[in-house]
Amino acid sequence: MEDKLLTGALVILALLMLALMPRVVKGPRFTDRIVAVNAINTMVTASIVLLSRLHRAPYLLDVALIYALLGFTAVTLLTRLLAADRKKEGKK
Repeated sequence: MEDKLLTGALVILALLMLALMPRVVKGPRFTDRIVAVNAINTMVTASIVLLSRLHRAPYLLDVALIYALLGFTAVTLLTRLLAADRKKEGKK
């Protein structure tokens, strides 16, 4: 029963990630893309945790933690890039 529940949760997360892909590609603004990428990173991390439980592989929790840190770093860098770009446009 637990395996079916975890598999169902993984399918739902995959569908939600697919639903966010147009927002990542089209925007309409750069900030919308950043938020969508952050949401996908969160869902991927949750998927890795669910896979860890499903396959009874505790080492995947370390992978999830590293992925979450990399996702956070990427979003932080993108936000700083956006802020620097807006600051540069304001000076012109």
